[in-house]
Amino acid sequence: MSLTPLVSIITCFLNQEAFLEEMINSVLSQSYINWQLLLVNDGSSDNSKSIATKYTQLFPDKIIYLEHNQGINRGLSASRNLAISQAKGELITFLDGDDVWLNEYLINQVKVLQENPEACMICEASEYWHSWHSTTSDIIIPVGSPQNTLFQPPQLGELLYPLGKGAAPCVCGIIVKRETLLRIGMFDEAFSGMYEDQVFLMKIYLSEPVFISSACFNRYRQRADSLVHASHAQGQYQAIRKRYLTWLEQYLSQQTYRYLTIELLLQQALYSTKPPYLSAISLLRQALSKIARIMHL
Repeated sequence: MSLTPLVSIITCFLNQEAFLEEMINSVLSQSYINWQLLLVNDGSSDNSKSIATKYTQLFPDKIIYLEHNQGINRGLSASRNLAISQAKGELITFLDGDDVWLNEYLINQVKVLQENPEACMICEASEYWHSWHSTTSDIIIPVGSPQNTLFQPPQLGELLYPLGKGAAPCVCGIIVKRETLLRIGMFDEAFSGMYEDQVFLMKIYLSEPVFISSACFNRYRQRADSLVHASHAQGQYQAIRKRYLTWLEQYLSQQTYRYLTIELLLQQALYSTKPPYLSAISLLRQALSKIARIMHL
């Protein structure tokens, strides 16, 4: 990696005119200057496009505007893949249209990656940002694993959500080598929103070394109308989680290497998604199977 690698920043936005300018200004304020910003309009119907194109005109050498054919909405994964296909940077990082970075975010992430050349991705803590609109206190949540540590695959898959108990990194606190993204197949477009980040992260956890940093130079805006909050409010979260777990089960079955601990945690997670009566039937079948084996000894 070069001493001052070009960093491609990918921002996908959908009707975020209230936040987009603040996000862009947080990029313009970075103390690390070798970056390009790719703004992907995922079918906005508000004033977001005008805001984005205004900045591409002001900074034509730094900021690029992208949209899908006919300006349609295709979801986060397809939008990020579109930007990755156009990105020139050796490093890729993500900042959604409603989140912001502190001034030292990029310079710190690049520094940590240079100090840990074996790592393919750096994940830092995130500030869960409530105070932008309420009196609720902000809280910094570190990635739920030992800090300032390099992890070999598949350790983080075992430690972190959604299979482990540790907090997962936020997308706005991740920087990854472009060659790594291409190697894992980028984002899975079958997941247009919700768990699309967990699909991407799990593929990296299973195959690449990752460094977890205790630093925190990003602010993850907490909104009542976010995808996560809306899925809980509408009672859809468990169904979305089960869809991810089913994907992971199929993905693991296609690998040549057996991730035994991951497979065990996955089965436990799948079991927890079953209705109580099905869980009881499953337990009964397991007990009968064990009795049958004993009787044939």
